[in-house]
Amino acid sequence: MAMLFSDPFETLFNLQQALDALRSSDWLSSSLSDVGAYPPINVFRKEDDFVAIAEVPGVERKNVSVTLEKDVLRVEGQIDYSKYEGLEPVCSEYQVGHFTRAFTFSSEIDQNGIGAELDDGVLTLTLKKSKEAQPKKIPVQ
Repeated sequence: MAMLFSDPFETLFNLQQALDALRSSDWLSSSLSDVGAYPPINVFRKEDDFVAIAEVPGVERKNVSVTLEKDVLRVEGQIDYSKYEGLEPVCSEYQVGHFTRAFTFSSEIDQNGIGAELDDGVLTLTLKKSKEAQPKKIPVQ
């Protein structure tokens, strides 16, 4: 029986969510990776383009890096430890220190069509598909 996927991007997104849920489950509680993916990032489609929104509380502009290599988007950053010196955690729901996330897109992204904005701890990335990756309408004669 063959499996058909109507939207490969959605399939990959669902796989990413399942892996993130597995990492944050009790099944891995004895390992070092018992926290979920950080920072949490949502990726949306906007017509033929993508918008990625990441929650990065405590990250300063100078400490965040966004790179795109072919179809892989990587978000890296650092939350400064000095704010937390002398504090003993009682409950900690987001990481302090270095973080990195990477996403592979289903189509090629225009290297010059990327925008990044950090506002109140929310990083918004706009990614335009390359002209070659955008769908073309073929006239029927």
